[in-house]
Amino acid sequence: MYKGSSEHFFITGAGEAPNNESLPLILYKGAVEFDKREPEAVFEEIFWGNKWADGFRDGTFPFHHYHSAAHEVVGVARGTAVLQFGGPSGPEVEVAAGDACVIPAGVVHRRIDDAPGYSVVGAYPHHQVPDCCVLSEADARLAEVHPDAVELVIKVIGEDKLKAVKTSIAATVLPATDPLSGSGGPINELWLGN
Repeated sequence: MYKGSSEHFFITGAGEAPNNESLPLILYKGAVEFDKREPEAVFEEIFWGNKWADGFRDGTFPFHHYHSAAHEVVGVARGTAVLQFGGPSGPEVEVAAGDACVIPAGVVHRRIDDAPGYSVVGAYPHHQVPDCCVLSEADARLAEVHPDAVELVIKVIGEDKLKAVKTSIAATVLPATDPLSGSGGPINELWLGN
């Protein structure tokens, strides 16, 4: 069940990484206890129950990517990883089973290590469909050969498309609930001003 500890920080724009200067990234450390239940099922029950759905069970892509029309929550079900937010010079965060992270639309993210056993559950607010934007042709080439990305439409967003993408990011509808605590929690305080 959700334990309620969190921290947040803003990831500002950097070069071709739009990020999100209005909404902070929220990191829930040790927020979920699995007891003897399947970790993925615990996160799914919590996310789906709080109206974050259309999710997946997988890992985190090793290439810089972001979503221009959807916010995302990722719950670490198993293992550990080092994630980077904001692009090539952005902060690195260590996550472990039981942690979760709400990534605002536009915030660039990727996994930078390859420790075995890492598994996540991801979800999006109802009716939000994520696209997959990347920063460079090099990221697009990594996506083309990544087994979990082969069916995705990868969009390389250069400087010429950045203004339109930032408009889409700013127009992304705020979620109605916090993915871990529903009507309370950090989303309500930090994003919705409740």
